[in-house]
Amino acid sequence: MEAANYEVLMNKYNLTLLLGLGLIVLLLVVFILVWLSRKNHASKSMASTSKLTSSLRDEKLKSSIIINAIDDGVVLIDDQHTIQLFNPGAANIVGWKAEDAVGLNWQAVFKFVNEKGEPVDNAQDPVETLFQTKKSVRDNAANLLMKSGKIIAVSLVISPILDNEQRVTGAVSVFRDVSEERQAEQQRGEFISTASHEMRTPVAAIEGYLELSLNDKVSTVDSRARNYLEKAHTSTQHLGKLFQDLLTSAKVEDGRLTSHPEVIEIGAFLEQLTEELRFAAEKKGLSVEFTFGTPQTIDATHSAEKLIRPLYYTYADPDRVREVITNLFDNAVKYTDKGKVTLGLIGNEQVVQCYVRDTGPGIPAEDIPHLFQKFYRVDNSATRTIGGTGLGLFICRKIVELYGGRIWVESVLGQGSTFYINLPRLNTQRAEELKAKAIKNTTLPQIDSLAGSP
Repeated sequence: MEAANYEVLMNKYNLTLLLGLGLIVLLLVVFILVWLSRKNHASKSMASTSKLTSSLRDEKLKSSIIINAIDDGVVLIDDQHTIQLFNPGAANIVGWKAEDAVGLNWQAVFKFVNEKGEPVDNAQDPVETLFQTKKSVRDNAANLLMKSGKIIAVSLVISPILDNEQRVTGAVSVFRDVSEERQAEQQRGEFISTASHEMRTPVAAIEGYLELSLNDKVSTVDSRARNYLEKAHTSTQHLGKLFQDLLTSAKVEDGRLTSHPEVIEIGAFLEQLTEELRFAAEKKGLSVEFTFGTPQTIDATHSAEKLIRPLYYTYADPDRVREVITNLFDNAVKYTDKGKVTLGLIGNEQVVQCYVRDTGPGIPAEDIPHLFQKFYRVDNSATRTIGGTGLGLFICRKIVELYGGRIWVESVLGQGSTFYINLPRLNTQRAEELKAKAIKNTTLPQIDSLAGSP
């Protein structure tokens, strides 16, 4: 009996031992599987990190290759105006070695001068302008003094680097030497100017003889010959306008356009000009009006004044302003078959805004961005039947920009167009000061000459 009990106990013991060993083996297998899984995940993570690091390293290498390979100058400037990057293109253009330029102040390397070689005012420094406005700066007419003392023409773009709080932390400048292009452009301008000037003389003579031929007091011609002479006279006038536009466009591009700015009260000026231009529109059956009003908001940051006939002063050459308004008015009359042409004026403390509105066919949206480019004409059936040089709006833009203003157009097909001109406004005190200064400058020489006479 005791032997039987002993055997039963031994069987239970062996069974328990086997179960324990089995459990240990199972736990060991689970542990090995978990370890292998973690090891595999870690390997994949390390491979992914290595791949990312390699990718970033490759991107940096690509950027470095591109920056060092291009001929354009690329310069990185920090918020202290210190040069941090200076590529080989910049070194070739400016004449500074990269190791010498990096770490220096921007103005120590980039010395801008005018056409006479005189240093420009610090207020015109593009980097200073960028840090103040937080906007990109473009200058296609800059002149740069190289380290050797040679002056070159450059075209540059400087873009800001902004942090999350929109603070300027640095700037990237890309520039190139455009001396050859500017010289070629100047030569073209001189040729056009000379040719236009020389051709105007015989054209004026032809026009004069045609006018004499059409004068009943000077000559007698039959109706058939008169018709031919009138057509020849019209064509000659068009040719003379073309030469005049070519001459003016050449002058505005190279800075030779004469300008004698003075204080203008745009309200009275525009009202009088409207009366002078009225006949040309009414002759075509169009009505003309002059109005003070608020066709649109002048600027997103400025609200229009609600004053009745305020004094809107600006500082510009009245002949040039007349040229711009007349050109816009003539275009409105040419392209409008029925309705009216409106000349309007509005302003605020900073801006005087003139506008010329018509009820013509309107301008396609795709043409508007190019409208003020040289020789650009809208290509449709309406414009092809109307003569033009494609220079008028280009000249208008150049003249308006000459006085710190801007010009643009808003148009809807079938509903007409409105051309806007913004010019800086003078307050009454500043206008009176400039008037007094102009009077003083014109009267002093006369007084001095009288004082010196016996």
